[in-house]
Amino acid sequence: MTTTESGIRRSGDRPLDPDPRVAVVVITHQRRDELLLALERLVALPEQPHVVVVDNGSTDGTADAVRERFPQVELIASPENLGAVGRNLGVARLDTPYVAFCDDDTWWEPGALRTAADTLDAHPRLAIVTARILVEPGGSEDPIVAELRDSPVRGADWLPGPALGSFLAGASVLRREAFEEVGGFSERLWLGGEEELMAGDLAARGWELCYLPALTVHHQASTARDPHKRRADGIRNTLWTTWLRRPFRPALRRTVHLLRTVPRDRVTLQGLVQAIRGLPWVLRERRVLPPHAEARFAALEAAQKKSAARKYVS
Repeated sequence: MTTTESGIRRSGDRPLDPDPRVAVVVITHQRRDELLLALERLVALPEQPHVVVVDNGSTDGTADAVRERFPQVELIASPENLGAVGRNLGVARLDTPYVAFCDDDTWWEPGALRTAADTLDAHPRLAIVTARILVEPGGSEDPIVAELRDSPVRGADWLPGPALGSFLAGASVLRREAFEEVGGFSERLWLGGEEELMAGDLAARGWELCYLPALTVHHQASTARDPHKRRADGIRNTLWTTWLRRPFRPALRRTVHLLRTVPRDRVTLQGLVQAIRGLPWVLRERRVLPPHAEARFAALEAAQKKSAARKYVS
């Protein structure tokens, strides 16, 4: 590491001057080793972001390991697994204008957070920028990247990248003002496709979302996951979000397509039973999107039906 005449520290050719505009929120559960590796990379970023870790009720020593290894990281040790709502707690601790979300098996490319902040500075009605995702080891593009790049959604002419109808939380940087305006992630949905409901509510309020290929996030999928629970929750959340926000005919159309294409097994049944049990509150809180926001979801229907990355399998 060297120091230039201007006082900026450098590692190789990368400036290490901190960027106070953006912080990082990481949620984790029972993935101590993966989290520690991700934190090593995050604290080494040239932007030197403030990092908040929300430990969702881990019993594997995650909280103690973070305290010991990374005292500069702010830790919120929740006694229970809050799912995506853990991100709400992390954001509530921050006063930065922008927040980058990160999962415990992902990490941001050096310089990406500064680029995201510059982009959001330049576009005041842009709420979210989603990054290109590279799968590690190997650095190949995640299959979802092609769908982001070729998004059929029509957005404002000033957008710096393709408009999106939804986003991927673990690969996105958000404007804190917009996040708080829609109340963060839904407690009901917990985790699994929770971004779609927020995206619809942001669009309803006139915010834009886009894919920005200049941003890169790396993802090395953890083996410590429960794919069956993830699928059941994903089916439930898709149905809940659909009936919370879509008009009757599009909601019915998406429901029929889902029922025709999901595996006919116990896991699917669990997801459907959960969705039915939530029907009373869904109908009570149903608020159909205005036409300009609904048009974004309508534009995605054909792509979602053909998507290999969006199939409910485990």
